[in-house]
Amino acid sequence: MITRLRRLLRDERGDIEDLPAWTILTIISIALLSAILVFGRAGVVEKTVQAAAAAAARDASLSRDGDAVPHAISAARIAMGSNVTCTSLDVGVYGNGLSTGLGQAGTVSAEVTCTVSYGDLVFPGMNLPGFFTVKKTATSPVDPYRER
Repeated sequence: MITRLRRLLRDERGDIEDLPAWTILTIISIALLSAILVFGRAGVVEKTVQAAAAAAARDASLSRDGDAVPHAISAARIAMGSNVTCTSLDVGVYGNGLSTGLGQAGTVSAEVTCTVSYGDLVFPGMNLPGFFTVKKTATSPVDPYRER
């Protein structure tokens, strides 16, 4: 294959009949590789945001009533790590678990919304137009017998 390409590039006889096929094949290969890269990165972003939502819900369920939101935001940022760079990260904490009485079961839900630039999906730091938004929710039970 390499020798054929060298012969094709050095050939001065005007035999260019194979060049359009190689060009089309190269363009299709690059497009296919780029699509695989974008969908693979989008999958990583989805899984990372889901893990951040689970960490935020769990940390909020272990927190006291007033500390739940700051702890959930901190846990979500730590779970995101350097895998995903969000242009905007929103963390919401919902549920009745922190306000229920002693001995009553409850849950806490955390919703994490992350907006990622398409440039970060392909190659970090690349400036492509558009954004990709991922919103994930996770729920964690609150221990009914812990101090509130």
